[in-house]
Amino acid sequence: MPVESVFTALEPLLARVSKPIQYVGGELNSTVKEWDDVDVRWALMYPDAYEVGVPNQGTMILYEVLNERPDALAERTYSVWPDLEALMREHGVPQFTVDGHRPVGAFDVLGVSFSTELGYTNLLTALDLAGIPLHAVDRTDEHPIVLAGGHAAFNPEPMADFLDAAVVGDGEEAVLAITDVIRDFKAQGSPGGREELLLRLARSGGVYVPAFYDVDYLPDGRIQRVAPNRPGVPWRVSKHTVMDLDEWPYPKQPLVPLAESVHERMSVEIFRGCTRGCRFCQAGMITRPVRERSLQGIGEMVEKGLAATGFEEVGLLSLSSADHSEIAEVAKGLADRYEGTNTGLSLPSTRVDAFNIDLANELSRGGRRSGLTFAPEGGSERLRKVINKMVSEDDLINTVSAAYASGWRQVKLYFMCGLPTETDEDVLQIGQMAANVIRTGRQVSGQNDIRCTVSIGGFVPKPHTPFQWAAQLGAEETDARLALLRDAVRADKKYGRSIGFRYHDGKPGIVEGLLSRGDRRVGRVIEQVWRDGGRFDGWSEHFSYQRWMAAAETALADVPVDVAWYTTREREFSEVLPWDHLDSGLDKDWLWEDWQDSLSEVEVEDCRWTPCFDCGVCPQMGTDIQVGPTGKALLPLTVTGNGATGGGRQRLAASASSAGGHEH
Repeated sequence: MPVESVFTALEPLLARVSKPIQYVGGELNSTVKEWDDVDVRWALMYPDAYEVGVPNQGTMILYEVLNERPDALAERTYSVWPDLEALMREHGVPQFTVDGHRPVGAFDVLGVSFSTELGYTNLLTALDLAGIPLHAVDRTDEHPIVLAGGHAAFNPEPMADFLDAAVVGDGEEAVLAITDVIRDFKAQGSPGGREELLLRLARSGGVYVPAFYDVDYLPDGRIQRVAPNRPGVPWRVSKHTVMDLDEWPYPKQPLVPLAESVHERMSVEIFRGCTRGCRFCQAGMITRPVRERSLQGIGEMVEKGLAATGFEEVGLLSLSSADHSEIAEVAKGLADRYEGTNTGLSLPSTRVDAFNIDLANELSRGGRRSGLTFAPEGGSERLRKVINKMVSEDDLINTVSAAYASGWRQVKLYFMCGLPTETDEDVLQIGQMAANVIRTGRQVSGQNDIRCTVSIGGFVPKPHTPFQWAAQLGAEETDARLALLRDAVRADKKYGRSIGFRYHDGKPGIVEGLLSRGDRRVGRVIEQVWRDGGRFDGWSEHFSYQRWMAAAETALADVPVDVAWYTTREREFSEVLPWDHLDSGLDKDWLWEDWQDSLSEVEVEDCRWTPCFDCGVCPQMGTDIQVGPTGKALLPLTVTGNGATGGGRQRLAASASSAGGHEH
């Protein structure tokens, strides 16, 4: 049966809410297929507001990959703001997709992409609005399979009660394989119902179904073991790895948002993975190995993407974009190609030791210069050895010196507070480094209008990293350390007024820590917070630390664990971690050795350019590092630079942080 749009019921409500345009759909390059023309139907959710979710590359890629299949359709859904949520409840309007405004509960799969743990409560809102039971155990054959992916799905255990399944790793091939299983199952008449479908997915080896695993606990609260409870279900579920990015040139037709979004640009992922080995960085660890897109592949994606969207800025994305083995050729080739047009280039992620002025000049050729952004992460040389961020203060000063001498006036520096072994002195050195940057800038430029902004986030230990065993710094200790630094910067009469200081208090980090390293018992905390009104926890104006702590106290009252047990407690090697049965390819022994190396302040080189360190990924995943150079050049397009494309200036957005510690 065709599924009707709910837009006629939704439309009268839109005049009563903020930013109604985010709910209407119809963006350039969006897709609406006929319901009855396909066998398998996906609703893809990014569990945050439209403005954050619509430019998300992962969701956009899966949307296009699925819609290219003649037997499948995919539509998008985002979190609705509390004003519309209240009206939808009042008027009986269910959670809907923005493409066809179809009810989410009618689809075969609700695929949710978790890039951060603070989106968990938003999924519960969507499930409830869609009429899908919160708990997987209560769902019937009439309900969609609720499937999670994204970086935060590498430990889906806190959400295990609410998820039917999870996929770890790259999604492109995984969603196609899952679509095949569902199509065949439906073609056979859905024998055995929901349970049989989930069994088929679990037995494929690439889909984790939490209900098919039992967790036993020791009297002190630690996990004793996690074991399959159905025959044929694997003890460990492996991550998916797409090896040839040139075979997956997505998105080919990027979505152009109707409303303002966090990234107003067309983005091309120039490589995937990172082997720099920053010990705090989950993204760098779980996306190994490095897989580069070719120079020609990048050029074709940029050309087609600009033609399909009309954007004036191209973001060259990866965890550390300047580490592409042909980044100089990429930047020069694209700058040559689009010189004299309105097209600007940006590297939204780069490192001090991979950056050079030639590269920056290519990116800003003929255009204005905005600030440059770097992420030393640790304030002292000692602490940077602990986290394996092999950037010296001399490296930073030399880089900013060249930048200020070449006409730049602003530099932003990212740091983390609460890293393992950190002391007050380590944090105070952040202020000294910023003062050195200002002093250097004034010297080489001969100008006094030099600015340095220091931005600090709290460190949260993440699964599948060497710091997965580390104790997290408490919220009060984090705040005290940041106050010490703030006062020191303000007291600096010579440079303090030129240093901008931005930081988050320690409270959201503790909640993120609870969710990132939690087990299934944390699910009851999430549900309690949601029932108490928790929504949009990633937004400071909606976040309530008090609500989370009160919910944890109630929900964990009958078990021997609490928030501190999950966050500020250091783990032993012998402890079974909640995510040990999910295989990121990384050898647990290697991660532990790297943790011990960090405590000894031993640095480890990047394995792209040195012999293998046996992290386990390549042999376990049947993969290998893919690195250029190809030795080829990117030829300019003959059509570019004429009157048809306009002769405006290029725009630079070459601000960037290194991978991991900071979201963009």
